[in-house]
Amino acid sequence: MLIIVPVVLCLVVLGAHFLRYGNWIGVLGSLLLIALLTVRRRWVARLMQLVLILGTLEWVRTLHELVQVRAATGQPFTRMAVILGVVAAVTFCSALLFQSPTMKRRYGLDRRDP
Repeated sequence: MLIIVPVVLCLVVLGAHFLRYGNWIGVLGSLLLIALLTVRRRWVARLMQLVLILGTLEWVRTLHELVQVRAATGQPFTRMAVILGVVAAVTFCSALLFQSPTMKRRYGLDRRDP
């Protein structure tokens, strides 16, 4: 199922981000979330969406912080801003993938029961 690949890649990149800053809990959490994708339950899909939206916010926060530091020191920041902006956008779009018909079927989101 190729539709899950962007979600996995976003979690891997988020885990690498946490590793870069020495956040081992974030790294472990990212790896556990990848494994959790194998569980076909509604709550897993909703948890993934929440995590990916929070990941998007983390990328935007990091982008803002790094632009401020680079601007203050006179370093170029445009390329870095574009890259992190794209990473944030892809992470957000990965959360939206759970609204696709394929993912709705896979995780039982197309059922009406609570």
